[in-house]
Amino acid sequence: MDDHRPSGPADWPADLCAWAGGLALAITIAPTRPSLFAVGAAIVLAAGAHTAIAWPVHLYRRRYGRGTLPELRALAFTVAATGLLLWAAGPSLWTAGSTTTGATPGGSAAPVAVVGAMTALLAMVTGRAGGRLRRERRLRVAPTPEAVPVVVFGAGAAGHRLLRSMAHDPHCRYRPVGIVDDDPDKRNLRIEGVAVLGGRASLRSAIVRTGAQVVIFAIRADDGALLREVRATTTAAGRDLKILPSISESLQMSAGGSIGVAEVRDVQLSDLLGRRQIDTDLAAIGDYLTGRRVLVTGAGGSIGSELCRQLHRFGPAELMMLDRDESALHAVQLSIHGRALLDSPELILADLRDAESIAAIFAERRPEVVFHAAALKHLTLLERHPAEAVQTNVLGTLNVLTAASAAGVERFVNISTDKAANPCSVLGYSKRITERLTAHRSSVAAGTFLNVRFGNVLGSRGSVVTAFQAQIAAGGPVTVTDPDVTRFMMTVQEAVQLVIQAAALGAGGEALVLDMGTPVRIDDLAHQLAAQSERPVDFVYTGLRHGEKLHEELFGDGEIDLRPLHPLISHVSVPPLDPALALALDLRSSPAALVGQLTDLCLVPALVPPTEAPRLSAARTS
Repeated sequence: MDDHRPSGPADWPADLCAWAGGLALAITIAPTRPSLFAVGAAIVLAAGAHTAIAWPVHLYRRRYGRGTLPELRALAFTVAATGLLLWAAGPSLWTAGSTTTGATPGGSAAPVAVVGAMTALLAMVTGRAGGRLRRERRLRVAPTPEAVPVVVFGAGAAGHRLLRSMAHDPHCRYRPVGIVDDDPDKRNLRIEGVAVLGGRASLRSAIVRTGAQVVIFAIRADDGALLREVRATTTAAGRDLKILPSISESLQMSAGGSIGVAEVRDVQLSDLLGRRQIDTDLAAIGDYLTGRRVLVTGAGGSIGSELCRQLHRFGPAELMMLDRDESALHAVQLSIHGRALLDSPELILADLRDAESIAAIFAERRPEVVFHAAALKHLTLLERHPAEAVQTNVLGTLNVLTAASAAGVERFVNISTDKAANPCSVLGYSKRITERLTAHRSSVAAGTFLNVRFGNVLGSRGSVVTAFQAQIAAGGPVTVTDPDVTRFMMTVQEAVQLVIQAAALGAGGEALVLDMGTPVRIDDLAHQLAAQSERPVDFVYTGLRHGEKLHEELFGDGEIDLRPLHPLISHVSVPPLDPALALALDLRSSPAALVGQLTDLCLVPALVPPTEAPRLSAARTS
């Protein structure tokens, strides 16, 4: 493992001594005997050349960690180049004052240069290795008596760093007693004095043989099946399972992002589902946020609040958080600043349904970037109250679009859902209409107006995970609609990262569809949660409710999965919808009639003239 203490000027005298010793040895065994002047000249030449060559490669400028491969490469290059110079100067150096008669002039130059350089390099490497070994021994500490014996699953780079952290932490709460890894080339390998005991098939026997009380899963991967298998084996053995977090999670947990015992945590649902860590270069695409005035609607919701937290890191000139829920605004301000006095202009208490208020806010605050995350989202409830979905999701979005266009917003991002693809519910209809209204605004306004579409968010407020956890905590039963129903799942952090990146990549009028991975069986999800309970829980299957799909879709009919700019973001075109058609929806009609109007509105071809709106409304209300 790397020792990050840098090499520096203190190593230079030792390296020059290595050259002196190496050349002395090479000259001693050479067939010709040069004069003392020649010996001194050779050593001075080697010292000068080594110093001159070492400077541009930064050998003594604290750039390399001691004993690391980059330092050894720089050292080898410096020594080799110096040896070549000695070889080139050989004819005039080695034969000067020679005491051997009949020798060929310069005949020993090559062996002296080669032997001297090899000997000097060996001495330099040995000195560094010895110093590093001594430092390693000083840093290694004996485990405390109360340390818990653990088996580490995974002997890769993450496992190496974790074991090193355990070996060098005097207050470590864990004591490694064995390693398990499926790679057959690592059998009998010892890392920090701990032996690899076999593959996953040997995990249970390794636990019993070593007396380990905890297994730490130290593989940074998205293989949920492997983690579930390891968890099942560990649970069957009556032991606890911990996990090493993802790289970006480690960066958030510790300032340096180092891998250590402090980062080890309990297994979470997202780990068991195999959600991979999405690598997004947020710093590179944050230029459109830094120094800009940014407004987030629905800032108190699950997506909106996480958006605010991540957007805050980009240093916007002003971050405006708009919501109609004062308690939600209090919570998001507290999560960002650690205090929530509610006296800051960054908090805006307003309702999207109030068109005049929204227009006044945009005219006064002049946001440059808008993330529209406000919406009603509970599918079954909206089936019973479609007028509420129209007023908030459709007309509320239209109010925000109109105000944003009038205020000269440069980039508008509408947060949509997978239920807008081939919609069959009030929620899906309303979100599909907002996608089309956003596309229309992009065709008539100066700014870029686009949509971002994704599926369910793990652990969001009111999500199925939250419901299952509440049912399990109450002792059950857990209600599942259908044993075969599947849904796309993504963590809120992943979703927001991709929303921010998609907003930088998308063109006006598009819907950017986020890669949600493999759909998850909700029944499996419920059983994974129930398995963590200390008592058995019953399951009840209620059947699909009206408007629910057995399997959700990310793409509607005719939409093509094209990913020209990012491997996890698809670009699909959205047909624009004239706002006059949305304004013609009759909120006074019966719920069934209003649902029919929403259905028809989703199927209206692009750019139907507004004169068709009264006919559409009348046909449905008659």
